[in-house]
Amino acid sequence: MRQNNSNNYELNYVTANRFYVEMQSNITASFSECSGLGVKIKKETYLEGGVNDQQRIILGQSEFSDVTLKRGITDDLLFWEWLSQTIGNGKKQRRNINILLFNQAGETMQCWTLIAAVPIGWKAPSLQASANSVAIEELTLAYEAMQITQKSQGGGVVNINAGRHLSGYFIN
Repeated sequence: MRQNNSNNYELNYVTANRFYVEMQSNITASFSECSGLGVKIKKETYLEGGVNDQQRIILGQSEFSDVTLKRGITDDLLFWEWLSQTIGNGKKQRRNINILLFNQAGETMQCWTLIAAVPIGWKAPSLQASANSVAIEELTLAYEAMQITQKSQGGGVVNINAGRHLSGYFIN
């Protein structure tokens, strides 16, 4: 925690449950889960003759892992329409996707920007007559690069306290 000028303590902690996804500068949906954010750098290890206590590491290309977004099904077909354009003969649309993480005060703490993201998978929920849980759809994205900043890139600074319903979801 940090101390402000009035000697009161303000909360600035971050929890993993306060995030939103922004596509083409618009908050598009509230998701219940975002997984797979990451990058791995390929490496080669070389052992030098006569040097038995060391190894040489040569760094190669970066490889970004696929990101999976999960949300309760709504009547909004935005993601399915994007995927169907990718499947069909139409123009393939790559989009920059911002995943925004907020602290408890509603300030943007980090923004992961997936550059030139394209949908590579969509999964409908299992439908069971006896189930009483929320129907969850999944969207999987591949992307060409990633940037991490403290503010949104390309979507502007998002104030999550403005235009929100009491449930926490954004109002269009």
